[in-house]
Amino acid sequence: MQKTFIAALVASCVSTPVSAQKATTAAKAYSATGKQVQVYTTADNSQLRLAATDKLSFKEVGQPLETQPTVFVDPTHTFQTIVGIGGALTDASAETFAKLPKAQQQEFMQAYFSPTAGIGYTLGRTNINSCDFSTDTYTYVADGDKELKTFSIKHDEKYKMPFIKQATAAAGGKLTMYVSPWSPPAWMKDTKNMLQGGKLLPEFRQSWANYYVKFINAYEKAGIPIWGLTVQNEPMAKQKWESCIFTAEEERDFVKGYLGPTLKKGGLSDKKLIGWDHNRDLMFQRAATLFDDPEASQYFWGLGYHWYETWTGSGMQFDNLRRVHETYPGKNLVFTEGCVENFKFDNIGDWKLGERYGNSLISDFNAGTVAWTDWNILLDETGGPNHVGNFCYAPVIGDTRSGKLIYTNIYYYIGHFSKFVRPGAKRIATASSRDVLQTTAFLNTDGKVAVVVMNQTDKEQPFQLWMKGQAAQTTSRPHSIMTMVVN
Repeated sequence: MQKTFIAALVASCVSTPVSAQKATTAAKAYSATGKQVQVYTTADNSQLRLAATDKLSFKEVGQPLETQPTVFVDPTHTFQTIVGIGGALTDASAETFAKLPKAQQQEFMQAYFSPTAGIGYTLGRTNINSCDFSTDTYTYVADGDKELKTFSIKHDEKYKMPFIKQATAAAGGKLTMYVSPWSPPAWMKDTKNMLQGGKLLPEFRQSWANYYVKFINAYEKAGIPIWGLTVQNEPMAKQKWESCIFTAEEERDFVKGYLGPTLKKGGLSDKKLIGWDHNRDLMFQRAATLFDDPEASQYFWGLGYHWYETWTGSGMQFDNLRRVHETYPGKNLVFTEGCVENFKFDNIGDWKLGERYGNSLISDFNAGTVAWTDWNILLDETGGPNHVGNFCYAPVIGDTRSGKLIYTNIYYYIGHFSKFVRPGAKRIATASSRDVLQTTAFLNTDGKVAVVVMNQTDKEQPFQLWMKGQAAQTTSRPHSIMTMVVN
């Protein structure tokens, strides 16, 4: 890892989560007077990677002019409270990690999960049963065992569970974990196949609902607390890997008739149940179906979504997030998965990889998202392992040939959020007078403000950070992202 990056990160800029209420209280009395601003920058065609680059001071400026490019920030207007930012701890990540030398394993854990020496991940996701990023297809029960008497998580004890436990320790003893199934066991489905879609047979709805409870209880008994779960990964996709189709009505009815009551009966009502877990394109219809039914809605904490609607050429449909948030303000939005597909080792330095992440993170948070989860946190030099050849990029590549870690710019772009926007932070009002400057901002529980500004153009853009009549002058470099921490 770039040692200069580790050295440049200062502990004083990290916010300690206390409570969302403290963030609200701090907002009411916020003033820029006497505040100092530490700028951290990642930029193309430079050595800057989350580097401390500038220290700024506010000066009284009053009314800005239209000729002055400005990013406006107002901490007295707050929005959603942030749960966490992180990634998925899959079989592929765990198995790649196990192949690395001990020194690189330690470096990896610190780089991702330390809030001081790394980028401070606080959120994790993992798979129930196998997914495409597993080296084989597996479940936790014997075929035909409707009563789940043979249920065992022994498969996960070799790689995945030790990996999650190390990550939790590196994060300071707490990692907000949620779980997702890609498919029920083959014998529970009409196709008798975990791959290629298919549907859950009606006679196994209760067994499948019991399966979630068994899994959560087994993980928690093994020392891995589970915060929440999604009903089904990508329920409208027939994939060549593990997949299962649920229409909106089928998901609604499964939750209100089986999964919701079963979680309640099993003493797991506190687990956050997340619906949809698929792309932004169809999410409004899914939200309406799940949340307009009072019996079903009572069980749902929120709606999860991915970014792969770009497969259809429709682009990243952030307005659909806003429509859901406006219509159902009492439900939470969670970005549950995203990655760039079609891995090529020679392209891991492509700057557009990180910019796609920056664009999504800024737009998703501005639309009301409370938690953001990348896909695999680690993959090998092939973009796997993956048992169906669906190779993808990860922020960190573990080259098992050399034993070295390769940090793509995705890692740094996510770090501009995860390191400085801590659990309990509230998003605050922000706006830019130039469309080349994409921005979002947050007030942490310790009173520090984190303002993220991204520039995807080929030109630098001078601007002023304006708060309550005072401004600090700075410049956004070409193809860069910067986080300004107002102390």
